[in-house]
Amino acid sequence: MKIGIYGGTFNPIHLGHMAAAKFAAEYLGLDKLYLVPAGIPPHKELEEDEAGHQHRLDMARLAADALELPGVAEAADWELNRKGKSYTWETVEAAHKRFPKDQLYLLMGTDMFRTFQDWRHPERIARRCVLCAFGRNEGDTQASLAPQARYLEEAFSANVATIPLPRIVEISSTRLRRLLKEGEGRAYLDPTVYGYILREGLYGVKKDLTRLSLEDLRCAALSMLAHSRIPHVLGTEETAAKLALRWGADEEEARRAALLHDCTKKETREQQLALCRQYHIEVEKPEKLETKLFHAITGAAVAEHVFGLSPAAVSAIRWHTTGKADMTLLEKIIYLADYIEPTRDFCDLRELRRLAYEDLDRAMLLGFTMAVEDLGARGMVVHPDSVRARDYLKGIMS
Repeated sequence: MKIGIYGGTFNPIHLGHMAAAKFAAEYLGLDKLYLVPAGIPPHKELEEDEAGHQHRLDMARLAADALELPGVAEAADWELNRKGKSYTWETVEAAHKRFPKDQLYLLMGTDMFRTFQDWRHPERIARRCVLCAFGRNEGDTQASLAPQARYLEEAFSANVATIPLPRIVEISSTRLRRLLKEGEGRAYLDPTVYGYILREGLYGVKKDLTRLSLEDLRCAALSMLAHSRIPHVLGTEETAAKLALRWGADEEEARRAALLHDCTKKETREQQLALCRQYHIEVEKPEKLETKLFHAITGAAVAEHVFGLSPAAVSAIRWHTTGKADMTLLEKIIYLADYIEPTRDFCDLRELRRLAYEDLDRAMLLGFTMAVEDLGARGMVVHPDSVRARDYLKGIMS
């Protein structure tokens, strides 16, 4: 296999890092690409107010997912778990032991490439890896890198590859941290990374999470999701907004509820139970409650206590999975938006999508009927609230 290693302080990891990593992975045909946040970088001092190991690793994980290279890109904690300064030769030796039969590719920007000979044990690194350099600014052309490539080939018998990035995002992490402290800089970050910074209050970004703009809330919400779930949540947001406009509900309130409706979806059962304890939620027979149903309960609590959503929006999140009898307009909108948003393809939804804009209650009845029948056909437990919701609608429409 061809395995890429891309290290850095990633403080924070930004679109420049991500664009270089993705193009390099595709250009080199890498089978795996590891983003490796440095523990204690030997060439620079980490300031006291920096994010810290876990935050930088978490942001690298979000960035790796956002590269949309499934099975290829991932973040690695190799250097964070090692004592002392993070020397690249040690990382490379450890990677060689981990992947003895695979070809290693060490990715670096031009600033590091031009000083490679000054690193600790450059000859050992060159023996184990193909050295891969890409530009950090528009002046870093392959021609400008050629003299250094020839020098490293002669001095260390290095195998060197220069990577012609088609797009260079010129930003340093130092400048980006300064911009973030000044209330700017989000344009240089993937929305999930910026959302994480918002939620954790990193780099001097101190925003009241209960008063976020819709744009900031969207970033915060996306940062809490598995990357594969993002299209569904954005689809639910847009569908909820359209339904709100059609039926006279508050569009922004619908968007906020939709953005957070799955905010705890990726948490494990143990984490869901911990959230119930944290927010003093009593769940009847939690041992019998399916894990996928917990997220509506805990998501509503997070929406209320962390993000300050309105009671109507909180209730819509609470009932978006099972539904209940006599639902409010917003509850119906979020339930249906979650069901019929454009990426849903688990069954034929054409009639349900049509009814959602023509007769809301008939759409709800059809939705509950389809859900109950589908779960029953698969031998799964049907929640009593869904049955009561279906029967309630049958009663008022008979």
